[in-house]
Formats: sequence, structure tokens, C-alpha cells
Amino acid sequence: MVEQAVEQRDRGRVLGQEAAPGLERPVGGDAQAASFVGGGDEPEEQLGAGVVEWSESDLVDQNEVGAQDGLDDSADAVVGEAAVEGLDEFRVAESSILRATFDYLASLEWIRARENLVLVGPAGTGKSHTLIALGHAAVEAGFRVRYFAAASLAEALYRGLADNSVGRLIEGLLRADLVIVDDLGFAPLDDTGAQLLFRFVAAAYERRSLGVASHWPFESWGRFLPEHTTAVALLDRLLHHAVTVVTSGDSYRMKEARTRAGGPSTKP
Repeated sequence: MVEQAVEQRDRGRVLGQEAAPGLERPVGGDAQAASFVGGGDEPEEQLGAGVVEWSESDLVDQNEVGAQDGLDDSADAVVGEAAVEGLDEFRVAESSILRATFDYLASLEWIRARENLVLVGPAGTGKSHTLIALGHAAVEAGFRVRYFAAASLAEALYRGLADNSVGRLIEGLLRADLVIVDDLGFAPLDDTGAQLLFRFVAAAYERRSLGVASHWPFESWGRFLPEHTTAVALLDRLLHHAVTVVTSGDSYRMKEARTRAGGPSTKP
């Protein structure tokens, strides 16, 4: 059952505590965009519009990079927003993240240790913002980082399966030090999609860091992963060496909407 894998989450937290004391209840602070540094000869044609690539020098103007990669206007706008709202602009005291957790994540030691970061919580509570800000910080620190919307990663893996290049595709993706997978569970996967996702997570296990965000609590991942055995195995590998972050509170986007209507607002 999925509940068995949730127990693994607690062991993952202990590993996080050993690296940074005070992470017994790690929680985190959303935006939606992307980063990648590095290259190689992986089949880039497999990758869809949900992927953005840039190097450290490109951080000055992500909108231009997005346009060059053929992203739609909404994706470009989000990339620009993510560039401005980095870790320096993150208001820890106004978010649900603990200072000790934030400091550990901002140190990027979890990437050096090849740990994962998994954020779960309601929409608009800072999951994507946290991942993207950390991705930018990692790029600036010299790490290779790649971002995917979960649906785009699934589509890329399906295409790789269709032309028998999925293994090469996964190895190419794992040339990055950190792979961010955002909005996991927004759309359910079929058996094949779940198996492909497991194959990707298993290939990254103890080799690369994954940053994952989902609005589903761990015990509910069976709702978008149709086979419980696959869900348990995926969570087992994802959470074994992981910092888990549980966001909470009202949606920051709703708060901003209320502010535009004349009410109070806070932002992480």
C-alpha cells in the first residue's frame, strides 16, 4: 500500500535532519517555470514546450530565452517572474517554511549530497516558487538544472518509448545535477506513464537530485498512479534520501487577488 511508502518519508526526514538539524517538520514555501544548464547529445527533439533551458549568463533575460525555445507567452511571463522572485526575495517569516529548513535548502547541500526535495501542499502555497528559486540559485552556483512540468516530462518519456530511445533520453536528462518536476499529479497517468515515471525516478536514485512538487499528500498518490505497487516503489526511492516539505495556508494568488480588490495580502 501507499501508506508503506509514507513510512519511508519519515526515514527520509531523518536523513535530512542529520544533514541539517531542525528539519523535523520541513515545510516550504509556487511559480511555474524552468531552468537547465548543460547539454550533451541527448535527443532534445523529444522535449516539449514545458521545458526551458538557460545558462547562468542567460539569467539576465529569461523571456528572450523562452521565446527562442518556442515557449508560449504565458510560460515566458512566468520565467521572467521566477527570475525576479529568487531566494533573496523569499519572505520566510510570511511563509509556512521553517527557517532551519529554508537555510538548509538555500545552502544547496542537499544537491551536493544527491538528496531529493519533495514539496506537497495545496495550490498557491509556494511549492513552485520554492523549486524555481532554488533552481536559479543552483544555476548561479554552477550546477546543471533542468525543469519540467510533470505533463511535459510524461510526454517526452512517451515519445522516447515510441521510438525506443527512452533509456537514452533518461540518461541525457540525468546529466543535470538537479531535475525539477513540477505539478506532479495534476493529471493522472495510465499504467504505461506510471511505469515510465518510475523508471525515471529509479534511474535518478542516489545519482542525481530531484525536486518534485505535488498538490497531493503522499498517502493519496495512488489517485494519479493507477497501480499501488508502482506508487509504493516510486515513493520508496523518491523519499529515501529526501527533504520533505509540506506547504499550508491560503493561496498566495488568492491573497493577491484580494489585495487588488482592496484587501490585505502577504507574499513569500
